[in-house]
Amino acid sequence: MRAILAATALTAVVAVAGIRPADADEGLRPHSIVGDAIPAPLTDQAGDAARGRAIVVNRQVGLCLLCHSGPFPEERFQGTLAPSMAGAGSRWSVAQLRLRIVDAGRLNPDTIMPPYYRTANLQRVAKAFVDKPIFSAQQVEDVIAFLATLKD
Repeated sequence: MRAILAATALTAVVAVAGIRPADADEGLRPHSIVGDAIPAPLTDQAGDAARGRAIVVNRQVGLCLLCHSGPFPEERFQGTLAPSMAGAGSRWSVAQLRLRIVDAGRLNPDTIMPPYYRTANLQRVAKAFVDKPIFSAQQVEDVIAFLATLKD
């Protein structure tokens, strides 16, 4: 029930806030899951931690702070539905973080976290997001680069 409520809330926020999906022309890049991780980057360009932080705190892009909190003293109203991002780089490897951003549901089917880089087998998707990922491959890598810096 909690997952359904969170998914419904996220869909409503997406619609109201005017959040747009990643560029549909890019298409999803192939990736392989090994255990609890995606070892290979989704792009040839390394992620940029500053761009990743901007995505995480931007309430028009990733909506991360809707559910998560973290070391962002300037941001009010951080979420309490999901684990804090503080220390994420100490808890998980870059490859493990990649899978959590791409599709956390592979690790926990009951998660309320949306898959940021998956388009297949989704339910209750806003029309603007049908067949489109929330993040581009580069945005995934940027967010991972930032989360990897959060060592506590």
